[in-house]
Parts: sequence; structure tokens; C-alpha cells
Amino acid sequence: MSYSTLVDILENNRSADRVVTYVEGENAERRVAFSEVHSRALGILHHLQAMGASRGDTMIIFLSNNEQFLDGFWAAVCGGIVPVPLAVGIADEHRLKLLRVARKLGKPILYTDAKNLERLQALALEVGETPLFDELKSRSFLVESLTDISRPGKLYRPNVDDLAFIQFSSGSTSEPKGVMLSHGNLVANIKASSQVNQFTDQDVSLSWMPLTHDMGLIGFYLMQFANRAHIHLMPTELFVRRPLLWLQVASKKRATIAGSPNFGYRHFLKVLGERRLEGVDLSSLRVIYNGAEPISVELCNIFMNQLAYTGLKRQAMYPVYGLAEATLAVAMPALGLDYRWVRVNRQKLAVGVSIELNPVESRDVLELMCVGSAVPYSEIRIADATRTGLREGVVGHILIRGTNVTRGYFGDAAATAAAIDADGWLDTGDLGFMHEALLYIAGRSKEIIFVNGQNYYPYDLESIAQRVASLELGKVVAAGILKPGATGEELVFFVLHRGSMQEFLSIASALSRIINEHTGLEVSEVIPVKRIPKTTSGKVQRHLLEAQYINGEFNPELAELQILRGSQTHSSTLVGSSDLETHLQEICEAALPGKRVDTHDNLFELGASSLKLIEIHENIDRDFPGQIDLTELFDHPTIAQLAQHLQSKLASRVTPTPTL
Repeated sequence: MSYSTLVDILENNRSADRVVTYVEGENAERRVAFSEVHSRALGILHHLQAMGASRGDTMIIFLSNNEQFLDGFWAAVCGGIVPVPLAVGIADEHRLKLLRVARKLGKPILYTDAKNLERLQALALEVGETPLFDELKSRSFLVESLTDISRPGKLYRPNVDDLAFIQFSSGSTSEPKGVMLSHGNLVANIKASSQVNQFTDQDVSLSWMPLTHDMGLIGFYLMQFANRAHIHLMPTELFVRRPLLWLQVASKKRATIAGSPNFGYRHFLKVLGERRLEGVDLSSLRVIYNGAEPISVELCNIFMNQLAYTGLKRQAMYPVYGLAEATLAVAMPALGLDYRWVRVNRQKLAVGVSIELNPVESRDVLELMCVGSAVPYSEIRIADATRTGLREGVVGHILIRGTNVTRGYFGDAAATAAAIDADGWLDTGDLGFMHEALLYIAGRSKEIIFVNGQNYYPYDLESIAQRVASLELGKVVAAGILKPGATGEELVFFVLHRGSMQEFLSIASALSRIINEHTGLEVSEVIPVKRIPKTTSGKVQRHLLEAQYINGEFNPELAELQILRGSQTHSSTLVGSSDLETHLQEICEAALPGKRVDTHDNLFELGASSLKLIEIHENIDRDFPGQIDLTELFDHPTIAQLAQHLQSKLASRVTPTPTL
């Protein structure tokens, strides 16, 4: 099949006997034929053009509903309008990011719904951005306004070099960087990945990845659409609430293609526990991707071993490496082989240093997963700081070049020039090495923290933490730390503090709370330090603090803090708690194992991550259907406040409340 743009892909497949299946629950789904995808895109385009949208305009898509998202995406593409997908999320930081992106884009259209627009307005008022919001609202298109889409808009046929969409990297908050992806970039990567993965129209794909993520939109939708696969999409929130449903659906649909970042496998196994998936047959899966964040060899082994009884073939686990700047895929292994890894000395992974395989000291062992070789139409170079190539077995900066590689960052010539040289080599920001002609990722040259499949820049998190009284720039350091044997990174904060531990406890609680509230992230530890190491130029040396933490140098402080927290918990009382408070307390403690939750404890201070909040909300909604919105947990973060709020809602109901 011949195609050179996304519009070609849409038009070439409109007569295909295929559907996109939106999985909404165990026995709930909606099917949309490829032909309907095409007609709806043109019908919505008519309305966008009627409001004045034209070729070259940018359009922020701010929707959590997958079907509505893709309708808007295709409508924009068909009109030469540039889609800009942004995650809705559940925290203020996601809406703040939208405002920053809107300012960067200039005069974008906002494609959203009334509820999200209302929340955006409230935040804009709170942070003093009402003028920006008012301007954005004047160019907003609400999906609720779509009633008649029978009249098609005017189709624009793009050139391969035309901008297809802009992917703002996950975690970009204070200074969001928009990766510009052309139709040519996308088609090159779709064709390359299709060739390596041998996609066919007999494949059945299943994904819970968000469509605002390049792995979700490009890997599990556009690539599959181009190859006329049977596409199945689950809402990310559904996976978070019911991760076991992911593979239960895969079994039911006889999926051949699935995937997840590292954290998704970990979340699945945690919920699965010691149980077995009864009646689940995963023998049809030929590829189950693992990418989008550092890959844990140990976690892959646990996952594959624990699910071997389902018929899941070991060769199906497929570790890959990619990034938005490469229009997704950079490196992939050959199909049908067992995944492989090497054991290297974690102390010898600096740029220009030769790797040491199989170190004698077990504490020095770091297992790194093989992610294969460069996909077609692209190249990989391991280089030193001057971008000079290094020999095999030497750690260096990972550079990429090819027709799939972005031409730069939207409205940011300086960032583009820093990333891409005159010969077209783009610095990925990652470190790695080649071993037996295959790529291994060793670390990051850019300071990025990977948590739950998302990238967060330390200075962004530190900026949020500085809102805590007494914390200033340079006094707080955020770090993502992978302990030996751990399957994922911990988010740890180091705070300069020379007072008492009792005083520090309140600072640590406030910091954990504000990070949770604004980002949805769980803070593993907040550690007091007497000194923050810096270079002579004043740059924080995070790696020294990370090494001290891994080596246990802060264990005495952490133990003392734990004792202080325990004494506070034992001195608290639940006297006078209502039955409703008690019921909510049981729900929260079940979601936060090992933690005693007082009715006046702030859930964010206790480390209730976005995953935990969704779990708590699901169980509340199970007992009190439709009474509490997920975002209301942010407005009522203690059990006492939430119980009072819920009681006021229940009092207005005609139907009786559940028996507690």
C-alpha cells in the first residue's frame, strides 16, 4: 500500500472492513468503522472551518475520552490544522501546562469539553491568567456542540514536509518543549516499525496507553490503522483501576500486539498478587512491548515467569527504545528471539569509559536490557561530548539521525540548535553503548526523572516544592533513584535543614502534600541534609546525593523520622468518628497498605499518588455511585472533610444510603 502522509493513510483505509473498538469495561465497548472515522473527521472539520480555523493553525486537544480525542485529531489533520495533544490529568499542573503551551503557540484553537474548560477557567483565575484564558476561550470548540456532522469540510492534502502534529514531551511544565513531527517523519517511522514488526491486517492490537503519549498515539493507533489491524483502545484510567482487565481483554480478543511501560507491568503484578488469571489464554500474543521508561530486567523476568501458565511466550516480551523526537521508535530487536541483557559495573558507566561486564562485587552489578538495533531509515551513533563517534563497548551520548527524526522544537530555535547539529544528528539526552552491535541504555545525560511512565524535570518539581514556606531555590533537590534490585525509580527529595527533626517533619509532610497535589506523584522520601553538594559553577551534584542514599548514609535520619511519625499516629484519636468516616477510612487504608490513616490526615501528606487516588475513588464510587468526582478528592483531602462533603450529597438523595 502506498502512502506518504497521514491523510493518505486515512483515505486509503476508509473502505477497509475494519473497526476501532473502544473498550469501556468488561462487557462494554463501542465499535467505529474505519469508514466512519473518515466521514466523522470531515464532518467535524466543517465546523472547525466554520469557526475560522484554517491550514497552519494549531489546535490543542484537551480531552480524556479516546473516541472524542481521535475524532478531533483526524479532523485537524484533514484540514491542515496542527493538533497539539495535551494530557488532561487530575492535577492543576496539567492545566498550568496547557496555559504555558497556549502562550507558546500564540493563538491556538482549544478542542475540549465544557467540564475541562470550566476547570481551566477556575485555575486561570487562581493563578492570575484570566486574560490568557479569555483569549483561549474565544477560540474554544466544545465537543458537546457537535450535533450534525453530515456536511464535510474542505480536505487539505499536505506535503510530506508539512507539520502533522506537535508532541509536547511528558513532564514538560515550566518550559514546555514541543517536538515538531512532519507527515514524512510519521510515515518513515510507521513504515520502519511495520517492516521490523511484520505488522499485517490480521494483527489484533490492544492498548491502554494515553493518546497524548507517542507510544499510545503513534505506536498503538496510527501504526495499527495504517496496517489495517483490529484496533482496541482502553482508557488509561480503566487500566489503572482494573489492571487485570487489560490481559483478560487481550485473551478474549485474541490480541497479537500489546505493551506497557515498566510501571504498568509493576502495577499489574502488584494487583495480581499470588492469584492466577482464570480462563486467560495469552498464547496469541506475539509482541508485548516494553518501553517509554527504563526497563527492569528483573521485572520482565517476574512478569513472564508468573504468567507462563497463560501460554504467554517468552519471545513475546519485546524491549524497545524510542522518544518523541524520533517519532517514536529508535531501536528494536529482531522478532522471535528471547529478550537479552548484560550485567555491567554500575560504577563504570561514564561517558568515554569502557563497560565492565560481569563485575565480581555483587553490589556493583547493574542489569541492562538490550533494545536491539536502529530501525530502518535511521542511524544511531554513540559519541563523546564533541559528538565524535566512540567504539563498541564504550559509553557515550546516544545520537540519532534519519527521516523519522524531528526538525526541531516549536518556537524554540535555541533548544533546536542545542539538540541537532549541522549534520542532522540529534542528541537524545540518553547515554548508552553498543555491545555485539546491539544498543543498551546506560543512563541519562539530561536530568530527567522517570515515574509511572512519565518524564519529569527535577527543576520543575523543585519549583513546586519551593512553594512550601522556608524552602528556597538551592535548598531542595529532587532525584529519581533506582535502588539495587528495585523495579522502578523512587522520587526522593533532599532538603537543606539544620534544625530539629521535629521541625523537619512538618516540612517533609508539606512538601509531600504539595507535590502530590500539583503533580499526582508519590514522594518516597524527604531527607534532611546538612549540605547540598555543588560544582564550582553552582550546579547541584545530584549523583552524589543519590549515591549517599543508595549506600544507606541517610538511614539514621530516616529511622528517626519514622519513629516521630509513629508517635504522632499513636497519639491521634478517632473518637467521635462517624460511620461514614469509618467506612472511608477503611477504603483509604486498604489503598495505602501499612499506613494508619486518621480522619484528619491529609491524603497527599501520606503519599497518595494519582494511582492510589484513582483506586480510592473507584471504591468510593462502588459504594456511592456517581456521588463523588475524582477531582473532589483534591478539594476535600482528609477523610473528615470528604465524609462531610459526601454526607451533604447523600442527604439530598431520595434513595437510601448503603448499609455500612
